[in-house]
Amino acid sequence: MGTTARATSPRASVPPADARAAFRSGLDGPTAGWSDGRTQANLIAVPADWAYDVLLFAQRNPRPCPVLDVTEPGGVTTALAPGADLRTDLPRYRVWRDGRLVDEPTDVTRVWRDDLVAFLVGCSFTFEGALRGAGVPLRHIEQGRNVSMYVTGRQCRPAGRLHGPLVVSMRPVPAGLVDTARRLTALMPAVHGAPVHAGDPAELGIEDLARPDFGDPVEAHPGDVPVFWACGVTPQAALMASAPPFAITHAPGHMFVTDVPDSDYRVG
Repeated sequence: MGTTARATSPRASVPPADARAAFRSGLDGPTAGWSDGRTQANLIAVPADWAYDVLLFAQRNPRPCPVLDVTEPGGVTTALAPGADLRTDLPRYRVWRDGRLVDEPTDVTRVWRDDLVAFLVGCSFTFEGALRGAGVPLRHIEQGRNVSMYVTGRQCRPAGRLHGPLVVSMRPVPAGLVDTARRLTALMPAVHGAPVHAGDPAELGIEDLARPDFGDPVEAHPGDVPVFWACGVTPQAALMASAPPFAITHAPGHMFVTDVPDSDYRVG
């Protein structure tokens, strides 16, 4: 795959088109903190004969899978960012065959198929600007790390051939700000909404916060409470469990940065 540069610090002021151009050129790293105020999205692309299963899975599991856009078969563009290319404009992808991860390239042009239907799913990075604006610290950004993500013991509602567990992202939040974080994120249901849990990770079947299934371990400060949001990596867990013959997704934390203002997905 060659050597690529790595994004080592947030680029909050970079316009989304410039961020996508940087990723298209090979810049590789998590997108938390990039293009502040613009919506980010998860990507999952499956053969057309699996697209209904994915759409039904998302409809039945809206907290982890809020769909923002769906392409036509073979389509590589989206109304969320006119002119962008879904094959090149994310910093890192994952390629799946029969439920197994076979590659993590920074460009999937050569493996993209004419029958693929791409789903853009809301991402919790989108509400981080609101949290930051209210004084809620984002420990993963402070520490220059990807957000921590965990496979839980909760099963999603199955749909057709798709089934799998709920995946959550975790952010340590000072105890006195948990209610603030809950209130602000509840106003953005299209990007996962309010937390699904705060406190003891064992209640979600998570054994060790220091060993996330995706992303990086993030260090909590004294007085922090682990707060968990439904995560758009959930469809990837379903791919692993359900084993479609082929799929392309984003690498966890390496999102599609859209042109859409975060405020477009805020209610109330």
